[in-house]
Amino acid sequence: MTRKLFWEDMYMKEFEAVVVSFSNSELILDSTAFYPRSGGLVSDTGFISGVRVQEVYYKGEDIVHRIEGEGDFVNGSAVRGTIDWERRYRIMRMHTATHILSSVVNKESGALITGNKVGPDVSHVDFSLENFEREKLFHFVEETNKIISLNLEVKTYFLKREEAIKIPGVVKLAEAMPPNVSELRIVQIGDFDIQADGGVHVRNTKEIGRVSLLKMENKGKNNRRVYFTLENITS
Repeated sequence: MTRKLFWEDMYMKEFEAVVVSFSNSELILDSTAFYPRSGGLVSDTGFISGVRVQEVYYKGEDIVHRIEGEGDFVNGSAVRGTIDWERRYRIMRMHTATHILSSVVNKESGALITGNKVGPDVSHVDFSLENFEREKLFHFVEETNKIISLNLEVKTYFLKREEAIKIPGVVKLAEAMPPNVSELRIVQIGDFDIQADGGVHVRNTKEIGRVSLLKMENKGKNNRRVYFTLENITS
């Protein structure tokens, strides 16, 4: 099992680890700060001992770093990882914004999340809505920006699963429950939102900036997709 350094410190930019295995461009370390593709979030990229990391993903309980080229990693050897921090930080800002937007929509309409993709530049969320008036959507975005401007602290912690799932709104996915594990990781945004979530986030909503609506799409019956970005996303 790979130790998840990104849970211990989401602002960790560099780390040292030991090679567990390496084969066919797939590198597994004993610990990593690289966030793997999961839960709608794209994976981190960066470098491990000077070798480019193209994508990161789960393989069972291990986290695999797919590297560029052949590489030359020896089991048991020490390596140094460097996260593409500018990209990661944009993803963190986007992800926290996604939680707030989803919570605003859920509180006001009861809609649940049917799908999502959080990226460094553009993200989208699918909601279980039959109709989505454009004026209403602009209202949801404006409410999201109001919450962001409150400079709310974002906390992460673990709760026993049976305790966590009793919290109203802790699951906002239409067709999924949290993994069947003894403890769930919780992300709490002030007193506004609380969700079971395994992703990376900023420490305070003041880091996000403003959400900017890009477009909306009809993705089938009771499924509406909202595309958005953040103003000054590269800052």
